[in-house]
Amino acid sequence: MRVRRLTGAGTAAALVLVLGAVLVTERSEDDGGRAGCPPRTVVSWAPDPGLTSAFARYGDDGARTDDWTGGDGTHPVRLPDGRLLWLFSDTFPGRVHRPPNPVGEAYAWRDGGAPLVRNSAVVLRGGRPEAALPAPLFPDPAPGSRRRPVAARAEPRSPRAAEHVLRVLLWVRRHGAPAWIYGEPLATEVATLSLPALRLESVTTVLDQRQRGDFSRRVLFGTTLVAEDGWTYVYGGDDGRPASRPASHASVARVPEGGLGDPAAWEYWDGSGRRSRARPAPVPGDGRRTGVGSAFTVTRDDRTYVLFTMAEGPATVTAYWACCPAGPWHGPAGAFTPALPAPGTAAHDPQAHPGLSRDGRLVLSHDVNWLETSTATVMLSRNVSLYRPPFVTVRLGPPQWPPGRGPWSGAWR
Repeated sequence: MRVRRLTGAGTAAALVLVLGAVLVTERSEDDGGRAGCPPRTVVSWAPDPGLTSAFARYGDDGARTDDWTGGDGTHPVRLPDGRLLWLFSDTFPGRVHRPPNPVGEAYAWRDGGAPLVRNSAVVLRGGRPEAALPAPLFPDPAPGSRRRPVAARAEPRSPRAAEHVLRVLLWVRRHGAPAWIYGEPLATEVATLSLPALRLESVTTVLDQRQRGDFSRRVLFGTTLVAEDGWTYVYGGDDGRPASRPASHASVARVPEGGLGDPAAWEYWDGSGRRSRARPAPVPGDGRRTGVGSAFTVTRDDRTYVLFTMAEGPATVTAYWACCPAGPWHGPAGAFTPALPAPGTAAHDPQAHPGLSRDGRLVLSHDVNWLETSTATVMLSRNVSLYRPPFVTVRLGPPQWPPGRGPWSGAWR
């Protein structure tokens, strides 16, 4: 879930996420034959200073006068030639100056008048940031509206085609009333970029939500995706009403490989099965929790799906597990709290990066923002390190079940 933008930034209440699809004993249609998957939890975690420092060095490079210096909404995608493309939402370009900053603090800083662009992309080669693409990569669709890139995948241009393209999920939002701190949700789009040039070819709307009157029930897809057996499973959620329902419901769709850009190829879980052009329904829950919102990520550990989200506090990452993409989800199954870089900051939007994982450890990142809206731009420019994603590695393993409880009991917490 995005924190409230200060530039925008967020409130602590908007960071509290809980999973709606947990502690469930019924099974979805995809669960058959997979119930033997091993339960998973976070058994250990540690900061990953290598990746964190790589982005710091790139952003602090004073030779770059109109480039990436910090951003949020972090989503990487592996390209067929081995490069790694990092997609960001709100981004500060400009020049970074060496410390001390104008008030004498020992922080690298940027000019307070540096612009904020709506999305950007940085190419990594060999584990090091190499160059940023011209920003914004995805122009605003209309005055007052914006596109936010989320999950992406390189796939065949069409099913079974030899040529590959990059498909990027986009969230379209419109500046709205104060209650809609992330912007009113409008639609999910898919952008097609050529490979290897990364030239934007087209943008297609795959799920238009403009006709759905209740903004709190409009679903945007693409917070995370998982590929398996010729399908791409795409996750999303609604926003809820920030004042009364800060968390949201999670939904899942699937698309055959090569079909992300084809609206007719999408199949949505509607509560009893997968249907084309169906109204997305929440992934089954236990009826006591409201959901995860958009700030969650799903990855696979062998046969088990593992979901990470922020819960129980603004900086705690909590894990859940399931045997199939639609659940049922079980947990919470382990949590950890990465350190915040400074007082007044908050963590949000955890993302798993299996393409960077190694030695049995999974790499995750999260975004950082300044909580106080009135001073956000000043503080994020006074210390540029505050608006960059820190990285951690986690090791997954079997949970330590409480005595007499088991993975399918649906009773343990």
